[in-house]
Order: sequence, then structure tokens, then C-alpha cells
Amino acid sequence: MLNLVLFGPPGAGKGTQADFLIEKFKLAHISTGDLLRSQIAAKTELGIEAKGYMDKGFLAPDSIVIGMIKSILQENKKANGYIFDGFPRTVEQARALDVILNENGTPVSGMLCLCVEKEELINRLLHRGKTSGRSDDHDVSIIENRIRIYNEKTKPLIEFYAAQNKFFKIDGVGSVKDIAHRVIETVGSL
Repeated sequence: MLNLVLFGPPGAGKGTQADFLIEKFKLAHISTGDLLRSQIAAKTELGIEAKGYMDKGFLAPDSIVIGMIKSILQENKKANGYIFDGFPRTVEQARALDVILNENGTPVSGMLCLCVEKEELINRLLHRGKTSGRSDDHDVSIIENRIRIYNEKTKPLIEFYAAQNKFFKIDGVGSVKDIAHRVIETVGSL
């Protein structure tokens, strides 16, 4: 089973590249952002709580996200593997994911890190904000806060996965197809 953590700052292209990996390797896509936005749209208790954090550019609490992931994995036991997009975002979430996957004998195969400079990220997110309807993609100060939180809380995951020899750095700049080629080539070497 192929279990991939698709990693990078907001705007790095994780969702776009996930589509290529899904098609190529027939994996189930688990996007915490999509899960949270669907809960927000449905105005569930979880969605309302998560929206309060997301509108300010903060991450939803680990307990909320880990519970959602565990539930989704239970619902999709027959998948060939998973692409985790936007999860884990903290070392605690990574440890929880390891426990959940190891219970099923299917550990993380690799963490693919899309690397993109801050200015490029801001430009991508502002552009996406014009068409996505996402409130967190319209305001530069919120975007910068999201990038700051990524650097403080999420970037330490690089060390976590590097210590397991599961960290793979990928240049996230260039055409979508060129980046996809680099991503697929990396996965093929796992």
C-alpha cells in the first residue's frame, strides 16, 4: 500500500499535484482542507468551530482533524493507498497518523515536500482567491499569517520524516506538468 503525505506551505500546489498522483497511482485523496470546508458548508458544529480558526488563518485543533482522518480511513479500508493533503500539519498529528496507519500495517511511504518561495505563494493564493471564494485567500495579512504558522508549526515535520528516511524535497516552481513529472518520478523511486 502506498501512503503519501503531500506537504508544503499554503499555495504550494498540493491539491493540484494530488490530482496527478490519484490518476497515476489510483490512490484515495484525503484533504483536510476539503473535509473542513465541507463541514463549514454544512454548518455542522465541527464546521462552525473550524471556521472560527480558519477565517483568522489558524489551523484547526489537532483533536478535530485527527478524529476526521481516523473516520475517513475507516470508511475507505479498501483503497490502494492514500494521499494525505494538508495532513499532518503538526508533529503530534504525524505521530497520530503513524499510530493509525501502523495499526493497519500500512505506514507512511514518503513525505513529498513541494518547496516554493514566499512571494510566489502569496501571488498564487491571491490569484486563487479571485476564483475560489475562499475568504482566507483574499487578504495578504491572513496569507502571511498562514505561511508564518506553517513555518512555526508545520515545517518541523520535515525533521520528523527525515529521521525516518521518508522526506523527499521537490521543486514546486515551474509548469504544473513539470512539477507533476518531478512528483511522479519521486514516488516511482519509493
